[in-house]
Amino acid sequence: MTVTVFRPRPEPEDVARVTATAAELLEVLWGRASTAPASASQLRVLHILEHHEGINLGTLADSLASTPPSTSRLCDRLQAAGFVERVTGPDDRREVRLRLSGRGRAFLADLRSRRERELRSVLALMPAAERAALLTGLEAFCAAATGTRGVDAGAEDRAADGRTA
Repeated sequence: MTVTVFRPRPEPEDVARVTATAAELLEVLWGRASTAPASASQLRVLHILEHHEGINLGTLADSLASTPPSTSRLCDRLQAAGFVERVTGPDDRREVRLRLSGRGRAFLADLRSRRERELRSVLALMPAAERAALLTGLEAFCAAATGTRGVDAGAEDRAADGRTA
């Protein structure tokens, strides 16, 4: 005989609370993995540059909700560490464009590797079925957060609720 456990649909605020706790724990795990010579603000710059190669200083400042002088000083430190390269714009020599250096890319790859190693050690403690559920939930979260959720996402919700279209 199979026993079905009824679990009410969790409310967004309940899930948000657990997700916030999980995010805080991720920060702790990532802190263990970090031997970073870069601050949190500098890491944000590196991640932005990784995805927006050749971004100009003004656009980077806007992305950081910062001022161009503060952003420039932040980039000065990253350039001194060898993580960022500054180049002049192709159309305007006064424009400064930024890109990751080879050392900056290697640093991010190493940091990700160390973070994933820390995550794997925690995930290995979870039962396989719960890891699978976590993966499914995180994929759905990422899709919703990036706006790439399927066209008929409602069908999935209806199926979970026992309703059909």
